[in-house]
Amino acid sequence: MSDRIFGVVGLLLALGYAWAALVIEESFLSDAVGPKAFPLIIATVLGLSSLVIIIKPDKAPEWPSFMRFMEVGAAIVVMILYAIYLPEIGFVIATALAATYLTWRLGTRPLSSVVSGCLTSVGIYAVFHLVLGLSLAKGPLGF
Repeated sequence: MSDRIFGVVGLLLALGYAWAALVIEESFLSDAVGPKAFPLIIATVLGLSSLVIIIKPDKAPEWPSFMRFMEVGAAIVVMILYAIYLPEIGFVIATALAATYLTWRLGTRPLSSVVSGCLTSVGIYAVFHLVLGLSLAKGPLGF
């Protein structure tokens, strides 16, 4: 039963996310893809995944320990802080910090986490901004 509850929560989250994406006002200066496309793709994937969990739940789910829930909570806090500080410190710096923390919590050594967080940030910036031409939040350093 807990899997189905989790699936319903995920489905409600997907619907809310899709609704929030659909109310985004598009500027006539918007890029070719537009600001709604990526959130709608994420909402679709989340919705379909949640439907699979509702339709075919695990027979005997094993819930993680309290400490695992705390780690997931900390990751959620990091992602909320990422969204809050992204416009202020810019895409590259905010993404590097968030990716560094998340890779560290996934089990890499601290120095490896810093390197991978920075490379991830620069790589995503290069693909989305330089190759695809999408506008990303500029930080105090101008990128």
